[in-house]
Amino acid sequence: MKNTATDFDVMIVGAGISGIGMAAHMKEKTPDHGFVIVERRENLGGTWDLFRYPGIRSDSDMHTLGFDFEPWKHEKSIADGPAILDYLDDIVDERDIRKHIRFGHKVIAADWRESEARWHVTLETSEGERKHLTANWLYLGSGYYDYDEAYDPGFDFGEFEGTVIHPQFWPRDLDYTGKNVVVIGSGATAVTIVPSMSDKAAKVTMLQRTPTWMFSRPAKDAMANFLRKILPEKVAYRITRWKNITLQDIGFKRARTKPQKMGEALHKRIRKSLGEDCDLAPFTPPYNPWDQRLCLVPDDDLFKALKSGKADIVTGHIKAFEKGGVRLTDDQFIPADIVVTATGLKLAVAGKIALSKEGQPIDLSKHFYYKGCMFSNVPNLAVVFGYLNASWTLRADINSDYVCRVLNTSRKRGVDVTEPILTAQAEAAIEEDDIFDFSSGYIQRGKAIMPRNAVAYPWRLNQEYVSDRKRMKDDPVDDGVLEFRRHGANARGADEQLEAAE
Repeated sequence: MKNTATDFDVMIVGAGISGIGMAAHMKEKTPDHGFVIVERRENLGGTWDLFRYPGIRSDSDMHTLGFDFEPWKHEKSIADGPAILDYLDDIVDERDIRKHIRFGHKVIAADWRESEARWHVTLETSEGERKHLTANWLYLGSGYYDYDEAYDPGFDFGEFEGTVIHPQFWPRDLDYTGKNVVVIGSGATAVTIVPSMSDKAAKVTMLQRTPTWMFSRPAKDAMANFLRKILPEKVAYRITRWKNITLQDIGFKRARTKPQKMGEALHKRIRKSLGEDCDLAPFTPPYNPWDQRLCLVPDDDLFKALKSGKADIVTGHIKAFEKGGVRLTDDQFIPADIVVTATGLKLAVAGKIALSKEGQPIDLSKHFYYKGCMFSNVPNLAVVFGYLNASWTLRADINSDYVCRVLNTSRKRGVDVTEPILTAQAEAAIEEDDIFDFSSGYIQRGKAIMPRNAVAYPWRLNQEYVSDRKRMKDDPVDDGVLEFRRHGANARGADEQLEAAE
C-alpha cells in the first residue's frame, strides 16, 4: 500500500444506477477529481443485471427512473430489464466511464484514518484475492438489499418434489412450458412474474397472504412520445419528467389525505379491466393505498392473464407443501410443479461493508441521516437510499449533485475532511421520527439496522422529492452543520491535487 498519495479522490461502490449516476455527475461537475467504481459483479447494472426472472421490468416510469441528464428515448416508458441495461451501457460508453470500473471487486471493509484523511478499503476480487486501496471519499451506491441472501420466510417444503425458486436467483435454463406454477407473494415481483409466465405455463397461481393495491397504466406514455416528435429530445424529456414527478407527488399526497377516494379510484380502474362484476376482494388490502408501495400493472397484463384463465389469484395461508402442490389452511389444494417464492428481499445497509473509524466499528443504526445523503459524525461518506414513494433515481441524482458541490467546496478551500457534526447536546434535543412510514414486510424487518431519522431537516431521510430537490440545490453547502477541515500529513493539498489531475 502506498503511504504518501491517496489512490483515489472518490471511490464509488456499485456500478448500478446510483454508482453510474454519480460517475456521470462527477465527469460533468467535478472533472478535477479522480474516481473509481468498484463493482462486485462482472457486469454493470446492479439490480438490472442480477434479476433475470421472466418479465423483469421497472415498476415506475423511465422518465423518472432515468437520470436528469440523459433522456429516455425508448417508446415504452415502462421498460424491461434489457432496455434499462442498454440505457446504462450507453451512458457509460458515451461518457467514457467504463475505463473507471473495476469489475469483480467486492468491498469487504473500510476504515477511516483521520491522520491521513482517507478511507483504507479492503476488497476481495472474484478470484479470491484480497486488495487494499485508499480513497478520500466513499460514495456508496450499493443499493438497499442483500445480494447474497433473499428473505427466507421459513417455509418447510416437506413432501414437495417440484422445483423451488426465489426470483433473486432465477436459473437461466428453467423450462416451465405446460407446468403448474404457484407464485407466493403479491408485491411488484409477483405481479410481474405471473403474467409473464402465463404464456407458456399450464396455469400460474398468485398465492397471496394479503392483497396489494394495484393500478394499471399504459406501458407507453402517449404524451412523451408526442412531445418527442415536435420538440428537441432533452426538452421533451424535461417536460415529461416534470409531468410525471408532479402526478406522482399529487397521487401520493391524495392517498395519504383521502385514502378512501384513492381506493375507490384504484378499484374503478380494476373493474374497467376485469369487468363491473369482478370480485374485488383479491385487490382490497387491509391497509390504505400507499401505506405500502402500489403495484404497477402495465398494459393490464396481469388482468388479461386472469381473464384468459391462464392465471388466477388465491388469498390464503399455507398449511403445508405436499407432493404435487400446496395445501392451504382452509384445505384448498393448489397443484404445483414449480413454486416461486416472491416473498421479498432482505434489507441491507451500506452494502454490508464493515465500516470503522480508527479501527472502531461504525454502527450506522446509531447515527442520524444528514440530508438523506450523509451520516452524523461520519466523515467523507455519502450513500444513496432511494424514495419509497417515487423513483429511486430521483434521490440518486440530487445526492450526486450535492456531493459534487461538497467536493468542489472542499477543493476550493483546500480542505480534505467534510463531516456533518452532531454534538451530544444537540442530539439529545432531536425529536426522532419513524425512518419509514410504510408497512411493507421488508421495510419493517429491516428497521433495526437502519440509521436514525429526525422529524426536522437536516437530520432526516425525507420522502418528499420536490422539497428535497430544492433544499439540496439551493441551501448553502456550508450550513453551519457540515464541518470543513484539513487533517493529515499524507493528504495532498489542493494545488498538488490540481497538478496531478492536469
